[in-house]
Amino acid sequence: MRERDGHLEGEAMGQPAETRVSYAEYVALAEASDVKLEYVQGTIVAMSGGTIAHARLCMAVGTALSNALRGRPCVVLSADARVRICAADCATYPDVTVACGSIEHDPNDRLSLVNPTLVVEVTSPSSEKHDRGVKFADYRRLASLREYVVVYQARTCIEVYRRDGRRWVMEEYGEGEVARLESLEVELDVDGIYLDPLATYGT
Repeated sequence: MRERDGHLEGEAMGQPAETRVSYAEYVALAEASDVKLEYVQGTIVAMSGGTIAHARLCMAVGTALSNALRGRPCVVLSADARVRICAADCATYPDVTVACGSIEHDPNDRLSLVNPTLVVEVTSPSSEKHDRGVKFADYRRLASLREYVVVYQARTCIEVYRRDGRRWVMEEYGEGEVARLESLEVELDVDGIYLDPLATYGT
């Protein structure tokens, strides 16, 4: 197993790495499973819990977004919400997801969301390369996605990747700064997100 997205990752259901399943088979397994399962181009990946620090940061970001969006036609979803990326043939559980307007589902997956406006991943040193690389490349295939936010666990830093036509532009925010989320017309106080020492130094 290896850590990814603040979780431990391994082959699910005892299947060998070369086994491939259809998305319909994955959905059936995911709905019957006691553990959270992701899907990556025919491979099923079992996810286990993350660290206290990871959970603290996810909650801090989710709470800040929920407070800022209260009364607006947007919903803030925890890591229990499955996002289906049809163009990349995968399904994942972002740490925080925001959807504005009507929520749309994959017709073959009633528990999925296919039109997030913003996605947040809380990253650790071991998952940073994946979160900023392959995972971000998959998220970019979502036509609805306007911004992708990476929150660092090991240091006080929030990166906001913003869609600008066919390009993605990154802005970095650190101590004493306010992170602008233009897609939501929201600002996040970086120091407020990292207020609890457990957020960066806990286990």
